[in-house]
Formats: sequence, structure tokens, C-alpha cells
Amino acid sequence: MKNLALTGGKSTRDVKTNPWPQWPIWGPEEEKALLEVLHSGVWSYNGPKETEFNKRFAEFTGVRHAICAVNGTVTLQIALEALGIGLGDEVIIPGLTWQATAATVIDVNAIPVLVDVMEDTWCIDPEAVRKAITPKTKAIVPVHLYGGFADMDAIMEIAHEHDLFVIEDCAHKHGGEWKGKKAGSIGDVGSFSFQLSKHLTAGEGGVVTTNNVDLAERLDALRNCGRRPEGDSLIGADKGIGTYGDDGNFIQSGNYRITEFQAAILIEGLKRMPGQNATRDANGAYLNALLKDIPGITPLRRDERETKKAYFNFAFRYHQEEFKGLSVDRFRSALEAELGIVVDACYEPLNNCSLYVPHTKPSRHKLNEEYWAAIDPKRFSLPVCERIYREESVCLHHKVLLGSEQDMDGIAEAIRKVYEHADELMTA
Repeated sequence: MKNLALTGGKSTRDVKTNPWPQWPIWGPEEEKALLEVLHSGVWSYNGPKETEFNKRFAEFTGVRHAICAVNGTVTLQIALEALGIGLGDEVIIPGLTWQATAATVIDVNAIPVLVDVMEDTWCIDPEAVRKAITPKTKAIVPVHLYGGFADMDAIMEIAHEHDLFVIEDCAHKHGGEWKGKKAGSIGDVGSFSFQLSKHLTAGEGGVVTTNNVDLAERLDALRNCGRRPEGDSLIGADKGIGTYGDDGNFIQSGNYRITEFQAAILIEGLKRMPGQNATRDANGAYLNALLKDIPGITPLRRDERETKKAYFNFAFRYHQEEFKGLSVDRFRSALEAELGIVVDACYEPLNNCSLYVPHTKPSRHKLNEEYWAAIDPKRFSLPVCERIYREESVCLHHKVLLGSEQDMDGIAEAIRKVYEHADELMTA
């Protein structure tokens, strides 16, 4: 008799009768707001919805300025540009992140320097950052990955010691807090994504946050064709701050604006997000407590300085030696069959990532032989990132954490079931 769903047995969860929570979540509030925009005729360009959302998000994050842009890739790029980072400058980033964290660095002709991560949080290793600093280093980009929070005390200390900028990549961390301060309010700039899978979404979109008015002015211009801030487009700015001449423009850039339709959806999503984050946090803590009792499973460490959790994915570490040698790929497939939901690996480490391949674009990136060699990701060794990706990582989308404690019990039950019957998968 087969016990596991992957080998023909009955699954732990029947998603036809007991479906998982759906994402994205929306209701009549979004419908009403979208119709307001439709009938207003003001569909973009510093409209009232965008202005309102910028104000709300700045207040929520605890910063003076929040500026929306077309996506979280662009927000990283304009953050680098606003800080004056360019040709030959080095930017230290973790090797375990979405490819955009690195791609935006080469898009401003700077050099991404990939460093390893902490095995128990999957976030950037501060000691690896220290070792990577050279006279060319200009910035650090800590990524708050999945449910983890980079050690911002250590990162800010290093940045102050070496006079470096800090750009927080908060694409996974809307509403998370470090010692009472929101993600995106600690470094010089915060960068957020509103892509469909994120826990605040308008399908696409992004926002940058900062407390520095001069940076805010440049960020606002960079997302708006180089124009100086207009009207109320720059939340929190003092009137008359532009000192770049009277021609109305002061920097070359393009159009990276969002629409009023996106802003309308974001306003309503932001109202729901604190409650959703609290539900995910409670369920994440409950599930981690259950996982501690299962051999071969290690929950990711929650730093005691992380005062509010925000999950993009619920992730944990897998140890195949405890599962009779069952590979992590096979384990993920078995768990997926039991639960009826996608179970992923973490991101591919950037030194061997199929989506981060700068040498495929010599016409754009081969500025000179020295630069061409410097942006080759394969020159970096990332043993912890590689081990996490190849052997240990298990990730579930944050929507599962919007369920009940019984749903969390079911996840733990499915993992234990695979543990108890791993031998079925060794011969199947």
C-alpha cells in the first residue's frame, strides 16, 4: 500500500474541498476606487490617488518621503542613480536574491560584488560584507529575504565606518520592523516591489522611501523624465527646494511613473496589510514551533531584534540525511503533492543564475575589458548560498499563512508524513 500522494496514496489536503487562501485579495473597495479613477479621467501623472498613496505609505513606513515608480527593479535603479553611483563603483549585495538586485547595478555601469549569506536567516552576512570592501565600494544593498531581516545594526555600523550608502531591498518586507523601525526607514533609501506575488500588490509597481529631501527630489525626477518635483508630487518636501536652474529639468531620465489605477488598488491593499501581516506572523510562529519537533527540518532564525514580521515566503531548511537520503528536490515534489500548492526552492545563487547573465549583452555591458571581467558573476564563490539552493531550501508562498492554525497543522502533518514514508520515494 502506498502512503504518499506522489506515489499514489491519498493526499494530506484535498484542495477541491479545502482550498488554500487565494492571492491577491480584493473586494468592493478596490472596485469602487477603480471606477472613481475611470470616471475621473485622471488616469496617471501625479494624480490624487498616487499622491494619497505616497503620503499613506510614507506615514506607514515612518519616513518623510515615499515615491512610486513602475516596478521594484526601477526603484532599485533610481536609488543607485540618485546616490551618484556609476561607472566602476562597487556595490555589495547578497548572492541569494532576485536577479534585479544585481542587474540594476550593472544598468548604472557599477559593479555588483556578490557575498555570501547567513545560513540561518538567508540574509547577507555582515562579516562577508566587511571582507568585500575595497576603495571602490560605494554602497551595500541588504536584502530582507522571504521572512528574514538583514542584520541592520551590523550593516549600518559597517556603512558608517566606511562612509557607504545603504539601500534596503525591501521587496519582501512591507511592514516588517527592526527594533521598532520599519523596513525601508533604516538605510539611506528603501526599495519596495508591488509585483503580483508580493504581500502588497497592484499587479506591478514599486516605491522608494527616504528621509533625505535632496535624495527625494532626485528620485522623484528620475521616475518622471528628469522633471523637478511638481505641485504635491513630492510628499513632505519644503516648497521651493529646487536649486537646479529655471529650465524645469535637471537630470536625464525616462518615464517610470505608475497609473492612478495602480495607486487606487494600493491604497486599499495598504489598509488591509497590517492585519494580514499579523495573521501571517502568528501562523508563521505557530508553524515554526511545530517544525522544531520534526527531524531533519530547521526553521529559519527569527532575530529577537525583529519586532514585526513580514513574510513573502514561509521558508525552512531541509536536511536530507534525516530523510533517509531523500533529495530536497524529491522532498519538495512530495510535499507539493500532499498539500496541493507550489513548493519552491529559494532563488538561484547569482553566481550561477540563469536570469543573471550580463555577458549575454556585450553591446551594452562590455564597456572595457576590466569592467567586463568585473561583472562576471562566476568569479564569486558563494558556498552557503549554493548549499541552501541545492540541498536545503523549501519555500511556500505567503498566502498559506493567511489560513488557520488547522492549516498550519496540516502543513506539519504533511512534512511528518513524508519523513515517515521517505523510503517510498527512494524506490518509486
